[in-house]
Amino acid sequence: MTTPPVQPVRGVPDFWKQYALQPAERVELFMKNWADLGGVAKRFSTKVELSTWINQISTEWEAKRLIRWDHSLLNDIHFNQENSQMEITVWNAKHEELLGKAARADIGLVVADYAIAHTGTAVVTSGAKRGRSVSLLPTVLIVIIPTCVIKTKMGEVLAEIHRWDGKSMPAGIHFITGPSRSSDIENDLTIGVHGPGIVYALILEENHDG
Repeated sequence: MTTPPVQPVRGVPDFWKQYALQPAERVELFMKNWADLGGVAKRFSTKVELSTWINQISTEWEAKRLIRWDHSLLNDIHFNQENSQMEITVWNAKHEELLGKAARADIGLVVADYAIAHTGTAVVTSGAKRGRSVSLLPTVLIVIIPTCVIKTKMGEVLAEIHRWDGKSMPAGIHFITGPSRSSDIENDLTIGVHGPGIVYALILEENHDG
C-alpha cells in the first residue's frame, strides 16, 4: 500500500466539538469531578479570602516548610503571625539547591495554566521559575485556579497548547487529576506514592483584584 487509507471520520464527533458549558457550569463541574477523584475543591471571591484559607490549612497541617513558584499571584499571599516560623521557599532558576527543599516540603503551592471541567484536571507548566518538583514532591499540593482558565473539554486545552510556538513552549506540561494513585503492586490502590496524596484546588474568581 503506497497511499494511506481513507479516513471518513477524524477526531471527535461534531456534536462534541460544539459542546460547551457556561463559565459557572464549568466551575461547578470541575469542583465536582475533582472531589470525586479524592481532591478537595474550594472557591474564593478575593485573594484575601484565599490567603486566609491557606494560612488556616497551613496551621491545621502544622506545616514547617512550604515551597512555591515565583508567580505574581502567589506574591500577594501573606502569611500571618501563626505561620511566622514556617520556612517559605520561592523556586527560582537556581533549581539544583531547591530540589532537596521541595522533597522535604510539607506544602507545594502552584498556579494552574488551565483546568478541565469534564475530567477534573489541573494543567500546570514547568520552567525555570516554575519547578516541576513543587507540584510533585511535597506531601500536600495546593493549586490555585483562576476561573478564567477553566475549560469545558480536554480538546480545548490541547488546541491552546498546539497554538504555542517553539519559543514559548514550556519545559513540561503536566496534567494533574486528583491525588497520586498507584496500583503497581498486586493491584492494591496506594495514594501518594508518585506524587502528593493530598491535593487542594482553590478556585479564584476571575476578577481577583480584592
